Amino acid sequence: MEIWPAIDLRGGKCVRLRQGDYGQETVFGDYPAKMAQHWYALGARRLHLVDLDGAKDGRPTNLEAVRAILAEVCPTTKSKPSESSASKASSVPMICELGGGIRSGETIRALLEIGLQRLVVGTLALKQPEWFCSMCEKFPQKMVLGIDAKDGFVATDGWLEVSVTPAIELAKQFDGLPLAAIVYTDIATDGMMQGPNVIEMAKMQQSVNVPVVASGGVTTLDDVRRLKDAGLAAAIIGRALYEGTIRLPDALRIAE
Repeated sequence: MEIWPAIDLRGGKCVRLRQGDYGQETVFGDYPAKMAQHWYALGARRLHLVDLDGAKDGRPTNLEAVRAILAEVCPTTKSKPSESSASKASSVPMICELGGGIRSGETIRALLEIGLQRLVVGTLALKQPEWFCSMCEKFPQKMVLGIDAKDGFVATDGWLEVSVTPAIELAKQFDGLPLAAIVYTDIATDGMMQGPNVIEMAKMQQSVNVPVVASGGVTTLDDVRRLKDAGLAAAIIGRALYEGTIRLPDALRIAE
């Protein structure tokens, strides 16, 4: 199982929200690139980025911070790395994915060109499924379906709206596409430090052939073990890493 440390971006800073509530924000760092460098130094080779401003505004907003992160951990990209970052990461650069505000083919192409390897789309996959299908075909293994659920139903627009579409039904709709993965986030557990919804995560993975990445609520090493035993392809870990309830090297060891 893969481990993806999360860096949520808002106003150019590294933050975490509780249950996607923009009014419940904790700032964990003013320099997201340094945070990315920290996770890289501890052994991470994958990084999950979320543009929280972009999710609300409908367009990527924290591009300066994203470029700085890529310069630190993906020095072979077009992000103009410094000599120090290149010496640290050139042999095994990180795989970085970004979600939040990705709503056009032009945006997708531009973000891939700056060095991001995978892009997470949620809202528009639900609202314009034909468009999302065409993007998956045009950019095979680059697109990630982001499904954020509350009580089993898909949430959209930065978790501000809840649809009437069951999460698993949405996943099945796109199962035959050349998707890189599905990131499945349980809003009820995200940022709450109370454990993930392993049962629902396992149901999602059992329902589709695409690798499912569990997101939301991973708090302890036992949570990592349970997700691995349930057959999840990967887990995103956020607040638990920042607050120290999980040490990244330990999570990587269990996952591997």
